[in-house]
Amino acid sequence: MTLQLPSLTIATRESRLALWQAGHVRELLQARGHAVEILGMTTRGDQILDRTLSKVGGKGLFVKELELALEQGQADLAVHSLKDVPMELPEGFVLACVLEREDPSDALVSNRFESLAQLPAGAVVGTSSLRRSALLQAQRPDLVIQPLRGNLDTRLRKLDDGQYDAIVLATAGLTRLDLGKRIRERLAPERMLPAAGQGALGIEVRIDRTDVMDALRPLAHVPTWLAVSAERAVSRALGGSCSVPLAAHAVWQGERLWLRAAWGEISESTGEASLVQASGSAAAATPGEAEALGQSVAAELLRLGARPPETERD
Repeated sequence: MTLQLPSLTIATRESRLALWQAGHVRELLQARGHAVEILGMTTRGDQILDRTLSKVGGKGLFVKELELALEQGQADLAVHSLKDVPMELPEGFVLACVLEREDPSDALVSNRFESLAQLPAGAVVGTSSLRRSALLQAQRPDLVIQPLRGNLDTRLRKLDDGQYDAIVLATAGLTRLDLGKRIRERLAPERMLPAAGQGALGIEVRIDRTDVMDALRPLAHVPTWLAVSAERAVSRALGGSCSVPLAAHAVWQGERLWLRAAWGEISESTGEASLVQASGSAAAATPGEAEALGQSVAAELLRLGARPPETERD
């Protein structure tokens, strides 16, 4: 008797990148015999483009509508860019799977300049990320950092329209949409520390859907999951959201997980950025051990002067 595998519906944002990510997960599940459909949705994060995320509610704006679809039974799983997933999920939901990570680095995209070093003083660089702003200002205080919202195609169009001299985007998104040729310079993690979870895809489900968790288990990439668990633990300890200039990135070296993190602050009066950095390593064989590493590095950041926001809202 043939075992009947469950049919699954994936909830996703409707941007081209989000649909690619959902399509990638669909292909992986179909290869294992599941019938899979995609439910595209527009989130509040996609609708509000005139203000930075830190001023309108943070990362949760990209996932709330998808979680409602899961809650109401319209979808069985939601695929997210993991860096957009709040550190604390609502009650009744769980991060059920993390796929193998794509390149976690940031990328400089420009139509006129080949590298960050080539940008002249006063060049306008677009980014919506406080983390990127702080790291850029720390390296190049002579640049003018301007907000940049919208999906990947919208951001590239604003660059092409001449609103910016350069913009900074995630390398993974450009690679996934075959836009790697737009990259002028890959900003290696050693130079531009990524956000927690950057480059990884996370899959969220209702906590009572053990059947969906079973279907997703073969897709999980444990080394990536442990690495992002350490990164997200740093962010969680420091109230990590779009209102905090915070970076965390973990890599494996043999049996040990090495974690680097940075917390930044941008002066409202001068626009200058100050950074504190910390690092650590551990033989992290379990999520608990990976999270303990993240908590240890976060504690060092706090000792060096990092501060969680007074009011946190994911």
